[in-house]
Amino acid sequence: MSGPRARRGAWASVSRAAPLQIVSIVLVLIVWETAARLGWVDAAFVPAPSAVAGALAAIGGRAFAGLADTLMKTAIAYAIAVVLGVTLGVLVGTVRLLRDVLNPFVIAAYGIPKILILPWIVLLLGFGAAPAIVYGTIHGLFPILVLVMGGVRDVDRTLVTVARAFGASTWQLYWKVLLPAIVPTVLAGMRLGIVFCLLGVLIVEMFAGVRGMGHVMGSLANGFQAPELFAATALVSAASIAIVLGLDALNDRLSHWRG
Repeated sequence: MSGPRARRGAWASVSRAAPLQIVSIVLVLIVWETAARLGWVDAAFVPAPSAVAGALAAIGGRAFAGLADTLMKTAIAYAIAVVLGVTLGVLVGTVRLLRDVLNPFVIAAYGIPKILILPWIVLLLGFGAAPAIVYGTIHGLFPILVLVMGGVRDVDRTLVTVARAFGASTWQLYWKVLLPAIVPTVLAGMRLGIVFCLLGVLIVEMFAGVRGMGHVMGSLANGFQAPELFAATALVSAASIAIVLGLDALNDRLSHWRG
């Protein structure tokens, strides 16, 4: 009963906060519009929301096509990053020898600025979807891997001992004890991973000149088209927020298994 009650409480909290969030967004847009119209900000660099809305209508087809291309590459990169990150994280986290040997390399690779390897990826893979997917995968992999490794390491060993005492097999230990215990960590890693994957794909599209929203945004920036650039940025931000909210909903759905 605690699970359904907790979910109802969460939805009630969201319902109470939603009007305040909507009002705050409307107030920000009104202040922004007023500042732009009164000349408090340079409209060439900070256009009014009405101008941004008009620009979105003007570039709608191009922007949505670019966004669809970007999200498709991001989805592929994200799927690879999640599978590799969770699998390797569980393996390295549970096998002590692997953890002792690989942990320093994982931490070092996580700390290296990924932009340093972008020229090598482009040199090896050329231009197109492949470098964007590979770079997006690398960007999203390490946050997931590091968090899952830490989550496995922090699992209460008493649970493992009790499960072993009751005759749990290795498969049952993973499925019934370990995986439910690390669900919050995995979901946290997935929320970070999708943002990093999207960022990696956009970077390649901007600087390697491939198709996608990053290329669209780069072209708009080079053409000093501020309203259109704001509109494209808002579109990417909205898609990213929607994806993260979807992962939060998945987290709520998995809460009963976690319990």
